[in-house]
Amino acid sequence: MTSRQPSSNYALFIGLRYSFSRKRNRFTAVIALVSMLGMTLGVTSLITVLSVMNGFAGELRGRILSLVPHGYVESTGGGIEDWKNILITVQSDDNILAASPYISDKAILTGRNGLRGAVLTAIDPAYEIAVSDIGNALTQGSLDTLDQGKFNVVMGAGLARALGVQLGDTIEVTVPRLTVTPLGIFPRSKRLTLSGVFSVGAQLDSYQAYISLAAGQKLLGHKNQVDGVRVKTTDLFEAPRTLSSLSNELPEGYKVTNWSQTQGSLFRAVKMEKLMVSLLLLSVVAVAAFNIVSTLVMSVAEKRSDIAVLRTMGAQAKDIMALFIAHGLGLAVVGVGLGAFIGVLLASYISEITVFVENLFGVKMFDPSVYFISELPSRLMWQDVVVVIATSLILSFIATLYPAWRASQVAPAEVLRYE
Repeated sequence: MTSRQPSSNYALFIGLRYSFSRKRNRFTAVIALVSMLGMTLGVTSLITVLSVMNGFAGELRGRILSLVPHGYVESTGGGIEDWKNILITVQSDDNILAASPYISDKAILTGRNGLRGAVLTAIDPAYEIAVSDIGNALTQGSLDTLDQGKFNVVMGAGLARALGVQLGDTIEVTVPRLTVTPLGIFPRSKRLTLSGVFSVGAQLDSYQAYISLAAGQKLLGHKNQVDGVRVKTTDLFEAPRTLSSLSNELPEGYKVTNWSQTQGSLFRAVKMEKLMVSLLLLSVVAVAAFNIVSTLVMSVAEKRSDIAVLRTMGAQAKDIMALFIAHGLGLAVVGVGLGAFIGVLLASYISEITVFVENLFGVKMFDPSVYFISELPSRLMWQDVVVVIATSLILSFIATLYPAWRASQVAPAEVLRYE
């Protein structure tokens, strides 16, 4: 008659019973509770912070790329005279929605409050409105006013505030061009009338200004030329590939750049920051996971007699290992599950919680004039949740292996000799 070996289900049942039994050493129970709470805290923090960083990245991308085009077509030899033909060539691509000519240069603007550096961009409103969201971003005035007056200007709200100007005020603009007169050589300057103010809630508000294409050609000395063509594609994230194929359709002497080249360093920095913060918070999860080691080591010492009895009943070393792996994972699953639930809940309502705390204490955490946002953005991505849960469980599983192996090496004869 062969001895009956405990099944894997039996080992699982005993392991889970060890995890949640009330008849345990008090100190061991406290260590187990701390391990679970540490796991809960780590997983909650990781999911919440990743969601907030996703929210910030989305806000940054949406605000900046609302005015920054998906790509540019420029001449390697300077300005473009036959820009209308280039527009036709560019817009013949099915993956390109619109294109617009532009001239851009740095300038110094003078208002009531002094001087401010700015990027002065000359556009044709009829074309530009299809390429960027400048029309929807206007809070005062209209983009059509650029064509109604030869020297009107539309600028960001932050720039207008810094200059101390309002609609209808006159602004002195000085560009890096020289004017030769009988009295000498002077920087080229012109008086512009503020006819519109836009706000996208990003850095662009503090330095960007627009004038009409005709005014830009006169002021910046381009005559009938433009610097290039701004392009909007059907898919922002496919823009690099779309514009790469477009470069093959253009005549010789033209170069194509996309938003990932002009703004890519900023978004790569955000991505790297998210990775580093994730690794730092993952260390909290790792510490909590390896607290399970101390819990299991003490549990093995406490349950030596139980292990010996099971071995004499026919349990094999692998069954004892499975038992203590189940014991450790039981603690981990509860901690990770609770942390994931709280983390998802917190990430989903973090904006509302921020507003509630602000109203409760009468403080403003995010000043829109400083941070360009009025509340904490959050974007919950389920793939992040899955990765956090899977990584936490894997770390917990690894943490259980050594104590479980030690339990499987307990010699029943030595234990029972002193019982």
